Amino acid sequence: MSAGASVAVRTRPQATDACRIGAAAEAALRAELAAWPKPGLVSHVDAGSHDDMDATSFEASIAAISPFFADLARAGAAGAGMGRLREIGLAAEAAMLRATGGVNTHRGAIFGLGLLAAAAGARAAPGGPIPPGALGAHVHAAWRGGILAGPAGGHRPGAAARRRYGAGGAPSEAGAGFPTLYAVGLPALRRAAPGNAAHVAACMALIATVEDTNLLHRGGPGGASFAQAAARGFLDEGGTDRPGWELRAERMHRAFIARHLSPGGAADLLSMTLFVDAIEARP
Repeated sequence: MSAGASVAVRTRPQATDACRIGAAAEAALRAELAAWPKPGLVSHVDAGSHDDMDATSFEASIAAISPFFADLARAGAAGAGMGRLREIGLAAEAAMLRATGGVNTHRGAIFGLGLLAAAAGARAAPGGPIPPGALGAHVHAAWRGGILAGPAGGHRPGAAARRRYGAGGAPSEAGAGFPTLYAVGLPALRRAAPGNAAHVAACMALIATVEDTNLLHRGGPGGASFAQAAARGFLDEGGTDRPGWELRAERMHRAFIARHLSPGGAADLLSMTLFVDAIEARP
């Protein structure tokens, strides 16, 4: 083997890890979009409670932002601080807005999934799995200060809801190492039958639990309480383990649309849950 070939072999694992992490992030976003019925949310079936986005705009957004997750993985592997991660995230956001004509389809996912991708880059070891819980723990240990001290978000809906209602929202969840993802999303995903049923089960569990600033923005505390109660009712009645669950979930979907409710925070956490499930070893 030549010296040049030897160098190529030594440098390949980091590049391969970044590509693998980026591909897993893209797959998670596509799986979240495909899950159905998700109450009030965009899917390939309909646009949910939205009149400014649909599955086509989501597909365009996913294609535009997916390369940046590999960039974030490389930055994490290089020990980048929150400032550098934010630069990459803002570039991804700009690409999203160009692809969608200015519509915010994935800002929350860029933030949370981007942090997890960076953590995966930092924790990836050639030939070895990432231990359970390692990604959230790394986000908390490496970037918590930068996350909580970051920009307030100006007049964006999520930031406005956090200020108005005193909600922690996405920064609080990320800074704490994504406890809801690990305590709620992953167990629900792994308990259910694999595939679409598991994705909907995890989504419902997250809606029932998350203090979702998207719901607060659209429906105030009353709308958020309605959404959480509906999701808890679905789960208490057997969730996706009970025959006919699709019809019950679709009725819930229609009720959310009638109230213009969209649990976007839970949708973002669903994509993050799917990513962590794919990247981390199981206990």
